Amino acid sequence: SRLYRIGDYMTFLGDEGRDAIVMKGIVTGSHFPLIGPGTSIGNMYLGPLYYYLVAPSLWLSNLSPVGPAIFISTIGLMTIGLIWWIGRQWFGRWPALAVSALYAVSPTVITYSRSSWNPNIMPFFALLTMYGVWKVWRFGYWRWLVISAVSFAFVLNSHYLGLLLLPTIIIFVLLSPKSPSRTKSVVFSLLLLLLLQLPLLFFDMRHGWQNFSAMKTFFAARQTTVNLKAYKALPNLWPIWQDMVTSLLAGKNKTVGYLAAFGLMDLAILYAFRRRRSPDFWFTVTWISFGLIGLGLYKQHIYDHYFGFLFPAIFLLLGFAFKFTKYFTIPAFLLLFTVSVANSPLRYGPNNQLAHTREIAEFIRQQSTGQPFNLALLAKSNYDASYRYFLQLNNAPYYTIHEKLADQLFVICEQSNCEPINNPLWEIAAFGWSKIDQTWDFPWGVKLMRLVHNI
Repeated sequence: SRLYRIGDYMTFLGDEGRDAIVMKGIVTGSHFPLIGPGTSIGNMYLGPLYYYLVAPSLWLSNLSPVGPAIFISTIGLMTIGLIWWIGRQWFGRWPALAVSALYAVSPTVITYSRSSWNPNIMPFFALLTMYGVWKVWRFGYWRWLVISAVSFAFVLNSHYLGLLLLPTIIIFVLLSPKSPSRTKSVVFSLLLLLLLQLPLLFFDMRHGWQNFSAMKTFFAARQTTVNLKAYKALPNLWPIWQDMVTSLLAGKNKTVGYLAAFGLMDLAILYAFRRRRSPDFWFTVTWISFGLIGLGLYKQHIYDHYFGFLFPAIFLLLGFAFKFTKYFTIPAFLLLFTVSVANSPLRYGPNNQLAHTREIAEFIRQQSTGQPFNLALLAKSNYDASYRYFLQLNNAPYYTIHEKLADQLFVICEQSNCEPINNPLWEIAAFGWSKIDQTWDFPWGVKLMRLVHNI
């Protein structure tokens, strides 16, 4: 389902266009970034590992954004396999097969597995991180700590909420059996983790510790960002838990989601009392608990991709519940499977964002008649990087206002109420006094206008 008509269903908006532009620079050798995408809150930057991980797929696809989307979908498929592999070891073959099947059809998981976006790699690398820590803790396989360190670096380069894995990592590493290779593995893993963060550190050093200052401000200005008093998270735990379970297990069906959240919580408590010596269960509960508490302390709206580091953990916890309630496993599985499939993104027509963006960019290039032009986008929640990617790819004479004030400005209108004249958007305002020279309408509701200077 992740690869079915992926070019038609994939998301390709401003963020995806921005990433494609950066990765194109890596592929062509024109730019090797030290930083990754900026965060939506706090004006912080992630590290650039995501770009270097995905860039080869852009090269293999001849600079088509479909290549990175296929790569991300492949990582999503690997996550399904890893959940099954870990589940077999923790609670048996059949529960593992059931929860991996539910993960495969979860609408939310599918949505975040079908396009190239930095948070979309977090479930896989979070799972691999925790699996490595579990290997160290349960069996003393300290070499797995190196795998966890590399995976955790990718988690942090995906989204900073991945830091909520750190308490669980520290606790279980400290509880791990001693070994002659322990010190060597810990030191090497820490050095490797630091090495993978060096590009971001170099950037910060060159720019007056901009990122560090932003992080400091983020935690200092706690009235709008986070609350560092752990007990403040308590009132938020159940709503966040219910939202996560509803989104991941119940296809966003609120009724089924409430039943699943309540039932899974009850079964987890019963399992804890009946099988107190199940170390793998307590490992999973600790993973989820620290994640919930951390999210409970966050004061902003929590989007689905924010808890990507918990995606696999919720399904693994369900696996323990399936093992504990053998007679209810089949009805529960069928219910969750049915609501997930019923709300699958594939039930709806493709968005064709990639094709539409490419077509509009090519149309602008043709209408520019080879003359320099500027570009602006009027939209509720998008920006023009996706269009700029194809304009750059096709060598269109596009310039930012900073580079060159052209004689024509193409304005793309993705919103119904579109009045570019006297619009306060910087790209339009900086163009100066202007008039609409020509207008074109596209079948999917987008309008394109060419503005020229009003002399």
